[in-house]
Amino acid sequence: MATAQHGPLHLDAVPSAAALRIAVVVSEWNAEITENLYQGAHAVLEQKACSAIKRIDVSGSFELVYGCKLAMNAGYDAVIALGSVIRGETAHFDYVCEAVATGIKDLNLQGKSPVIFGVLTDDSLSQAKARSGGKLGNKGAEAAVAAIKMAMLAI
Repeated sequence: MATAQHGPLHLDAVPSAAALRIAVVVSEWNAEITENLYQGAHAVLEQKACSAIKRIDVSGSFELVYGCKLAMNAGYDAVIALGSVIRGETAHFDYVCEAVATGIKDLNLQGKSPVIFGVLTDDSLSQAKARSGGKLGNKGAEAAVAAIKMAMLAI
């Protein structure tokens, strides 16, 4: 969901999250970006009355999959993965992005609880800033909306 294409988030159409337990797994790598993503997600969850929000910090985006697996196995109603991978001069970007996307997809196939992909995969720091609270919105906030909606499917 691209905020720039769809306009601002309309939280009135999002169900209450009061009964939900949601874990937010946050990569410490590119912390300036991931902290903004977390703040966006946390604000939406609080606004929708979710009082059971668990933050789990992991060292990097590659480690998000393991952190999400732990949260999923702990019985959270939904898990949000927040990370930021910025393209550099090597193929490292491609390997990390592919591994994280595949890992989160695999967790979703287990069906215990939805795991939301809130990982920015940008070509530059300016693109990441634009998507983490800048002119293109906050993908963390969008991930929180997706988490609430997906968790409600199982209730």
